[in-house]
Amino acid sequence: MSLIKQIWLTILVLLLLAFGGSLFIGVSSSRHYIEQEVEIKNTDNANALALSMTQLDKDPVNMSLLLAAQFDTGHYRLIELRSPEGEIIERREAETHIDDVPAWFVNLVRFDVAPGQAVIQDGWRQYGTLHLQSQHSFAYRSLWRSTLELAGWFAVAGLLSLALAAWIVRTIKRPLSAVVEQARDIGVRRFTVSDEPRTLELREVVQAMNQLSTSVRDMLANESERLDQLRRRLQHDAVTGVLNRDAFMGQLRITLERGDQRASGTLALVRLSRLGEVSATLGHHQTNALLKALAGQLEVLGDNHGDGVVGRLGGGDFAVLVPGHVEPAALADELAAMLATLKASETHVSLGLPSAFIAYSQGDRVGALMSSLDGTLAAAEEQGDLVSLIAEGSARLALFNTHAEWRTALQEAMQTGVYLGHFPVLDREHHLLHLECPSRLRLKNEWRPAGVFMPWISRLELNEELDMAVARASLKEIARHGKPLGINLSASSVRSARFVLDFRALLESQRELANQLWVELPESVALHDLENFRSLCRELQPFGCKLGLEHVGREFRRISDLQDLGLAYLKFDASLVKGVDNSPEQQTILRGMATLSHSVGILAIAEGVDTLKEREVLVELGLDGVTGPGIRQHDRPG
Repeated sequence: MSLIKQIWLTILVLLLLAFGGSLFIGVSSSRHYIEQEVEIKNTDNANALALSMTQLDKDPVNMSLLLAAQFDTGHYRLIELRSPEGEIIERREAETHIDDVPAWFVNLVRFDVAPGQAVIQDGWRQYGTLHLQSQHSFAYRSLWRSTLELAGWFAVAGLLSLALAAWIVRTIKRPLSAVVEQARDIGVRRFTVSDEPRTLELREVVQAMNQLSTSVRDMLANESERLDQLRRRLQHDAVTGVLNRDAFMGQLRITLERGDQRASGTLALVRLSRLGEVSATLGHHQTNALLKALAGQLEVLGDNHGDGVVGRLGGGDFAVLVPGHVEPAALADELAAMLATLKASETHVSLGLPSAFIAYSQGDRVGALMSSLDGTLAAAEEQGDLVSLIAEGSARLALFNTHAEWRTALQEAMQTGVYLGHFPVLDREHHLLHLECPSRLRLKNEWRPAGVFMPWISRLELNEELDMAVARASLKEIARHGKPLGINLSASSVRSARFVLDFRALLESQRELANQLWVELPESVALHDLENFRSLCRELQPFGCKLGLEHVGREFRRISDLQDLGLAYLKFDASLVKGVDNSPEQQTILRGMATLSHSVGILAIAEGVDTLKEREVLVELGLDGVTGPGIRQHDRPG
């Protein structure tokens, strides 16, 4: 039995005892008082009547008439006159009728009243003895009414007591419920902090649990920070803080292999020319500060256009990857203004900051892109300090020429239907966790991958419409095949209250299918728009669908901020997974990330797995699942 039920049972028992005891005492006291009053009345009436009869002639007729007249008043149950020898001279008796009082009550409180007695004198001798009993019916009615009134008042008092008890119990239950909820959160590895209640015992419990939650959360934060420092030493340039050459080239290679919106965009090279002369003029420390400032400007450029990536390729050469941006000329103008500001701020030396840009798309070769950019950058360096040139990429035939044509084609394709690709995510035993379902749209009679149309979807602000179409298609497919499916949501959809409400209504209409749906967002969306992400988590939580983050890595140290949102899984970025079988540093990072994920009850899944050897190493490191080009559902671990 729960504590609250025990409290309520105790309150009810105490109220019933108080009510029953008080009612019993009240009725008993009233009964005793009435018996005394009736007994006194019997004695007084007997004495008065005996005195009257003493003063009369003792004619039997007169005596009979006096007794009859007195009895006929209706206040007496018995009047009896006996001779000194005990013989009955005259007797009048009436039956007791108590119609308005329950018989059970009469039997329960039956009065025991002694009759009044008085001696009638005839001169100096005793004429007889008078016995008189008053009618009891009025006493029963009086006691019944007083009992009802007393019960009524006790009922009112009981209701008020119950209302007060309900308020007290609710006051006790509120912090108790918070303690229970916090205990459940800790049980599922959500380390929340609760307000301390006023109740001393509960306050001590909450303080202890808050200390536990805070300690564990701090431990997770410290460990994730340590892992992030290790990752930065492995992947980032020590001087500027941006990605080093190997990490950037790996990120570029992974991007070109993707089938989502990041598979198209713009790639840029920026060079700090005459680095030796600059270093000789400014000195080592100031030159490093200049390189860091240049890297900072490039990071601002990447952040302005989404989740851009900046890397230092060596010396004064930097690269910028801007996924989803397919207008290199506009990007070149923006960067030129930023570089001009940097050049003007440095008065001790003349800076050369040429740049080259090229549009890329899914399927391009890294070598071809970098070769074209290198040649274009060399040409820009010869033409001036702030010259920006656009490199020629692979010849591509545009599907549509104008914004209006793209909008019409995309909307018609979404209305016709979305095709979902199927890429398995397998667990440690090689069982299916879910199928990743990148979207395909039929444009010009062919199913086109997301890398072709997603930049235009974003540019024309059709993300919400596409995400809703994908959600509908995935639920239909779950209904047909019963397999769990994973879909992606865009940042604009997460920020849209209308989309969240529509998505919730869709899940509400097909609640039995929702628990087979895996919904994921990029790591950057969750961490940079935390309030909207929290709102989405609250809306989706009742439906049992699993919410996760993809491409996790760069911001993993902040994952502890999300541990109270009920995340089901994390997919670690392919840049951390590629070549993990040959890199002890990557193995250390991934093992630590998997351990931290498990400590908050989150599945750890690796993206971009190319080989079975990588998969075997990842399983040994403690990861719960794998996905990527090298994973097939029919494969078996060797």
